Amino acid sequence: MRLERREMAFIVKNNISWVGKQDWELREFHGSEYSTHRGSSYNSYLIREEKTVLIDTVWTPYAEEFVANLEREVELGAIDYIIANHGEADHSGALPALMSRIPDTPIYCTENGVKSLRGHYHQDWNFQVVKTGDSLDLGNGKKLVFVEMPMLHWPDSMATYLTGDAVLFSNDAFGQHYASARMFNDQCDQAELQEECIKYYANILTPFSPLVTRKIQEVLALNLPIDMIATSHGIIWRDNPSQIVEQYLRWADDYQENQITLLYDTMWNGTRMLAEAISEGMRRADPSVAIKLFNLANTDKNDVLTHVFRSKAILVGSPTVNNVMLPRVAALLEEMTGLRFRNKAAAAFGTHGWSGGAVDRIAERLAGAGFRVLNQGIAAEWRPTIDALSGAAAFGEAFIAQLSGAADAQGEAACGCSGMMRCKTCSWIYDPAKGESSQGVAPGTVWSDVPDSFLCPECFMGKHDFVPA
Repeated sequence: MRLERREMAFIVKNNISWVGKQDWELREFHGSEYSTHRGSSYNSYLIREEKTVLIDTVWTPYAEEFVANLEREVELGAIDYIIANHGEADHSGALPALMSRIPDTPIYCTENGVKSLRGHYHQDWNFQVVKTGDSLDLGNGKKLVFVEMPMLHWPDSMATYLTGDAVLFSNDAFGQHYASARMFNDQCDQAELQEECIKYYANILTPFSPLVTRKIQEVLALNLPIDMIATSHGIIWRDNPSQIVEQYLRWADDYQENQITLLYDTMWNGTRMLAEAISEGMRRADPSVAIKLFNLANTDKNDVLTHVFRSKAILVGSPTVNNVMLPRVAALLEEMTGLRFRNKAAAAFGTHGWSGGAVDRIAERLAGAGFRVLNQGIAAEWRPTIDALSGAAAFGEAFIAQLSGAADAQGEAACGCSGMMRCKTCSWIYDPAKGESSQGVAPGTVWSDVPDSFLCPECFMGKHDFVPA
C-alpha cells in the first residue's frame, strides 16, 4: 500500500495558510530548460475569512497528494473561490483533481488565464474573468484586488492583493526555485537566497525587463501598503519586502556589474588556451574587473546565463568544425538571443585547422542577439603557438580599451541623440537616414526630433525604450 506523505501547512499571516508543496528532489524545470540545484516549491495559499479562498495549486505530479493534504485543512466544499494567478502546470496542475470534487467552484483569472487553463485541461470550469482593479469581497472588511501582469512571464499572469493584511500574492514575480524548510526570507541563508533570486530573474524575466519596470511602477502607483510578498515559488518576503522590489528595478535597468565573462567549448584545448590568454591580457589592463571563464561542455547553462546577465561584456569562443561553431556554443547563443540581454559588449574568438568560420559566425550571432560587437574577433590556427597566445593576451588588453571607448562613445551618443537607435526589447534599429514612413517620420529626422508618440514597428514599445545602437 502506498503511503501518502503529509505536507505540513503553516500560518503565513493571520488567516492565511501555506498549503503548497516542497519539491526537494527537483533538479530540472520547464522540461530540462532550467536547472534547480536546490529544488523548488509550489506555493498555494488558503485564506479563511467569511469567505474561504484558495490561491493557486501545485504541479501535476503532486495533485492527489495536494488535494488529500488540503482536505485535512479545510472541507473542500467550504472553498468559496479559487484564484488562478497563472495557468502554467506548476501552478494549476492540481486543478483537475480538485475540480472533480468541487466542480462548480468559481475560478477567478484573467481572460488569457481562461485560454491557458482550457488549453491545458480541456475543461469548461466556472471561470470568472477579472481585470486590473477588480476586487472580490471576502468579508471581515477584507477583499482581494487583482492586478494583471501580462508577460511576467506569460500573457495570462496576474497578481492578487489582500487588503487588511496587506499581502501581495505576486505569482512568479519576486520568486526563486528554492526549496527551504524555513519559508520566510529572514530565516533562510541570505547568500543562497540572493543567488537563486538573480538566477531566476536572469533566466526567466530578462526579456521582459521594460515591462517589469512599468508593472512595478503601476503597482506602486496604487499606493497599496505591502507588508508581505507571497510568491509562487521559493520563500515568502516578510522582512522588508520592498528590498526585492528595489532589486528588480535595478535588474530591469540594463543591469551589469564590473565583470567580463568568457564562454567557450573546445576540442583539443586550443580554444581554452586562447580564453586563458585573453583573460590574462584583460587582467593586466584592468586588475579591478572580475573575469569568469566557463567551458560550456561541463558547466550548467543557466548558471552561465546568470553570469552573462551580471556582466558588462562577454567573449564567446569555439573551434571551427565543418565550417561552423560547436553545438553547445550555438545553443547558448540561441538562448541569449531569446533572453535579449541589453547594454552589453561582446567579441568572438576561436581556433581552426584547415579552414575557419566559427569566429565570424559567432560575431554575427552576437550582433543579432543585441550585443555591441567591438571588433572582428581573434582566431588562431591549430594549437596556439607562444606567439599566438601572446597575441591573444594583447587582444584582451585591447578589448578592455575598446570597452572603455565604446562606453564613452555610447554616452556621447546618448547626449547627442543624433545617431541610430536600438529598441531594447526587440533590437529593431531606427536609422535617421531612412526615417520611418509608416509613422510619418521623414528620412533625415534625427532621434531628438522623432515624436514622443513613436512606437517600435516590431514590438510596439515606446520611444523611451530605445538606446543608442
